[in-house]
Amino acid sequence: MRILLTNDDGYHAPGLKVLEDIAAELSDDVWVVAPAEEQSGAGHSLTLTVPVRLRRHGEKRFSVLGTPTDSVMMALGHVMKDNPPDIVLSGVNRGANLAEDVTYSGTVSAAMEGTLYGIRSIALSQAMTQLRSQSVFRTAAAWGARVLRPLIEMEWEPGTLLNVNFPPVEPDDVQGVKVCEQGFRDYGETAIEQRQDTRGVDYFWFGLGRESPQPGHETDLTAMRRGEISVTPLHLDMTHYDTMYRLRDALSDIS
Repeated sequence: MRILLTNDDGYHAPGLKVLEDIAAELSDDVWVVAPAEEQSGAGHSLTLTVPVRLRRHGEKRFSVLGTPTDSVMMALGHVMKDNPPDIVLSGVNRGANLAEDVTYSGTVSAAMEGTLYGIRSIALSQAMTQLRSQSVFRTAAAWGARVLRPLIEMEWEPGTLLNVNFPPVEPDDVQGVKVCEQGFRDYGETAIEQRQDTRGVDYFWFGLGRESPQPGHETDLTAMRRGEISVTPLHLDMTHYDTMYRLRDALSDIS
């Protein structure tokens, strides 16, 4: 099994090393094509107005001066064009990618790009309370291969990807694996914190909205609170079918 690794935290990110160790438990044919620099929040963006540069670091190791999507496109369309991977793994992201985070996340978007190429792709993220601590990846390292094996062995529907988040607890404190839906936060209450730098110039930090309650729903946000590993299937078809059918009825008489 050939595995392609990428991320959005950059080629030198500690989470990528964790993902390499996880992948080594699954295969001896592991390739790395990752952004040269951190691209957190890049989403599914492409570099279109400047050249995309590729640097080789070893036989199966490359960095791309561009976005996570650029990296996957370079891997699948150039570096590995004649020997494509069986699986794309993106991560392990520093910080969770839950709820609507998936729309901003370069980690998830890299997995989306792999899915567009018809390759099964999984995004992996480690929720954490201290972003600078190197020990925060212990849970992903301990549980990663254990979670991935059954996911890789099962059959997937075309156009789907998997979003896996590890909770911010010690490996022995994980409360199991929860297959759940994507949660949502209430961005009507998003915190925008205004500060001033040493020259008296205003700047801003964006915060997260509070969790939007969904009675009866088991979401990725709920799983993190419980100390569970969340596995959420996502799909590329963004069509809202109920609305599509109602729109057809509403517009049926227009000629």
